[in-house]
Amino acid sequence: MKSRLSLVAGILFIFIAGLSFGINAKTQDKLKEDLELLNIYTDVLKIVKELYVEPVETKKLIYGSLRGMMGSLDPYSTFFAPDEFKEFTTETHGEFGGLGIEITMENHKLIIVAPIEDTPAWKAGLKSGDIIIEIDGEPTDKMSLMEAVKKMRGKPGTKVTLTIWRKGLEKPFKVTITRAIIKIRSVKTKELEKGKIGYIRLTQFQENSTEDFKKALLKFKDKEGIIIDLRNNPGGLLSTAVMIADMLLKKGDLIVYTKGRTPRSNEEYFSENDPVIPLNIPVVVIVNKGSASASEILTGALKDNNRAIAVGDKTFGKASVQTLIPLPDGSGIKITTAHYYTPSGKLIMNKGITPDIIVHVTEKEEMERLKAEREAKIHGKKVKIKDPQLDTAINAIKILNFARKAEK
Repeated sequence: MKSRLSLVAGILFIFIAGLSFGINAKTQDKLKEDLELLNIYTDVLKIVKELYVEPVETKKLIYGSLRGMMGSLDPYSTFFAPDEFKEFTTETHGEFGGLGIEITMENHKLIIVAPIEDTPAWKAGLKSGDIIIEIDGEPTDKMSLMEAVKKMRGKPGTKVTLTIWRKGLEKPFKVTITRAIIKIRSVKTKELEKGKIGYIRLTQFQENSTEDFKKALLKFKDKEGIIIDLRNNPGGLLSTAVMIADMLLKKGDLIVYTKGRTPRSNEEYFSENDPVIPLNIPVVVIVNKGSASASEILTGALKDNNRAIAVGDKTFGKASVQTLIPLPDGSGIKITTAHYYTPSGKLIMNKGITPDIIVHVTEKEEMERLKAEREAKIHGKKVKIKDPQLDTAINAIKILNFARKAEK
């Protein structure tokens, strides 16, 4: 063991010494400091291997330290063991097993970004901001994000019990959810105001969302206005968000850009095609704190290019570029390499997007709306749904349409 660790340290020394050739003294001092820290790492590894009360596999120690390293960066950078990396990189095409929630890990808290509409989690009443403190009785504060995901996934028809802490409640509560194959129909439409306004509900940015969204736009191209509802949409594919923005913006409009430390992390995305519908058709986007990632990118693009008015609550604030890097043993890392910025230069990450018209709803009002929607869909009931954010969006369409007609 001793000779193996000495060899590791020796290789690291040769590598760093090679890098230091021809660079200034300040950089050489920093590299020397890094080498000393790496020596501390190998020392601790040696001590644990020799003195810990029970034998420990070297792989377990290395993997554990790599999890800690990546977790110390931000909630979205992660180390994956080989089986985890394989599972993570298995793409979903609108159908997968589980509960139907987008989750994130912040300060060892497993937080629900948003439940996906019409999934078991949505039907069970979970909501954005809920904290999962236990999965089948096991505390989540020591789990990695992927470990939590694996525990919630399982054979369709089996059950999992989550313990939830929700702001405003005195104590946590348990909810048992039956796992299912998640089939997502991400684009849903209806007509409002006696057919005068088109309504498009986009629940997630999937591969098949682009074509369905285009069909919805064409269906409503002669309406007095279009409402795009992105509430509780946790995001999805960047490419889908860009293509949908492309359908609504002028050719050449900036959609979003990324900025990181390396030149290859800096990218700009522009609209490359003519809009699908006339630019003078009023568009309103509805968002809330469950709108994240691709939802924020689309909202920022339409808002900053003066193509749409945003209505609702401030968004989640989750929009960073994660790069997947496979490692030789089949493991891999997901590391944040850049952040997304709206066309006007506003950082989305941890900031969110503030709507043009803020319509704040209380926790109680939001729960009542979601409950009414669930009852209407699950039981086929005709329920009057109180929705001040949608009402405001409808009024905004009417005002914009009046202004459009006045200009003629």
